[in-house]
Amino acid sequence: SKLTSLGQLEMTWRSRVHFHPLLVRVLHKSRLRYYGKPEKKLDVPYQAYFEVADGSGMMSMVLWNSLCPEWYNSMKVGTVLLLEQYAIKTSYPFKTQPTPGDSQMKRFATIEISLNVRDPPTKISIIPEEMVKPEWGLPEVKYRFITRSELDDLPNNHSCDVIGLVTFVGRAERARKREHGEDFWLYRWAHAIDGTSDQPFILELFATSQPDVFEHIHPMTYLVCTQMRVVRDLTENPSSTIYLTTSNESQIFITGWHKGQPYTKDTKVKNFIQWTKTQSEADQMKKTVIGGYYPFPRPPNNFLKY
Repeated sequence: SKLTSLGQLEMTWRSRVHFHPLLVRVLHKSRLRYYGKPEKKLDVPYQAYFEVADGSGMMSMVLWNSLCPEWYNSMKVGTVLLLEQYAIKTSYPFKTQPTPGDSQMKRFATIEISLNVRDPPTKISIIPEEMVKPEWGLPEVKYRFITRSELDDLPNNHSCDVIGLVTFVGRAERARKREHGEDFWLYRWAHAIDGTSDQPFILELFATSQPDVFEHIHPMTYLVCTQMRVVRDLTENPSSTIYLTTSNESQIFITGWHKGQPYTKDTKVKNFIQWTKTQSEADQMKKTVIGGYYPFPRPPNNFLKY
């Protein structure tokens, strides 16, 4: 059928009501957002953002309401979609923006694709990877993997992807979203090593929309975290309190979930796998820890400083 591109959409969307089908690849995926309120009677008040791209550039796509439970888990990073009967809306200005792996990619930020059950009822098809043709010109998923030895030189809030062998995982903890609110964030601390430094990655992992992965992080698993943000305490000793925290678009993968993921082709991931083959499992097991209370960043040594 006659296809359109994201670039053409941006130029012609105001003058059209119906749009030609789109063929895009998912490059980023946000966590699922629940926006239900007692006074609003919505059956399935969910929303999820995706960043999708074709040969012309990248645009946001929003999945609404009852389409979320139906499609959210099937739309993975790297999935190719054929979209028909979608709506185009002006972009929501306050949403978070993931950092693209390819810095050259053009971003269409003024509009977004809206997928709904009605007005119009969107038709979504997933194209299996083996049927994707090179002449479609869809971009590959690119990553920004760093090693632990590179972390100390990175600025605050820098976006990166990491892979490591888990040596510590803490219990799940809760923090209030707002001071007197009823809602909580669920998170846990983890340490992962990659052989490039004596220090581990210190990871603050908030529960994403992947409970099956979040609950099963344990020592000796290979952990991949994408779209992590660098947090450094710029006040005192910057190197002592550097850690990584999840963002709205972070994805987490553990052993058993890596097969077929686009990052398996990345050079730094391959280097890490080579390093793990040189390690003795028994030696690493002795150094692993699980559970317990993990105060971080650590309080000062004496009470006056505190």
